[in-house]
Amino acid sequence: MAAERPPFSPVIALLTVSAVWDSQLNTALRDLGLTTRKYGLLAHVQATPGISFSELARRSQITVQTAHTAVRSLADDGLVADAMALAGAASDLRVTEKGAAALAEADARLARLDAALTAADRDLTQALEGLHEEPFRGAPPEHG
Repeated sequence: MAAERPPFSPVIALLTVSAVWDSQLNTALRDLGLTTRKYGLLAHVQATPGISFSELARRSQITVQTAHTAVRSLADDGLVADAMALAGAASDLRVTEKGAAALAEADARLARLDAALTAADRDLTQALEGLHEEPFRGAPPEHG
């Protein structure tokens, strides 16, 4: 007796696709000492030198404790430094030269995965890009 086919769930489909590509990105980053999460944290630190743990956690949607643990690992690997690493002082997180080099290589590897996903499914890529751009529609241009 054949099992009844479950109804399509866009949530489950997106989670499945996400898990596959997250695994591929983690594999691509492994020899750099990075995971998807560490890559994101390192990118936030590079984009905002001096960022606090609280802000880093907020932007990454993780707890401050998780941010501390991940950044400690990045620091142990020489990818991030805390210029204010004194008890009781506010942190001043910065990407080191080694961290900047790892991030540049990680960016290149991510670009290759992005190209592969786009080649495999242009419609999905365009739909995801539309979701990414939606919050910015109608927003005033940034001045820099």
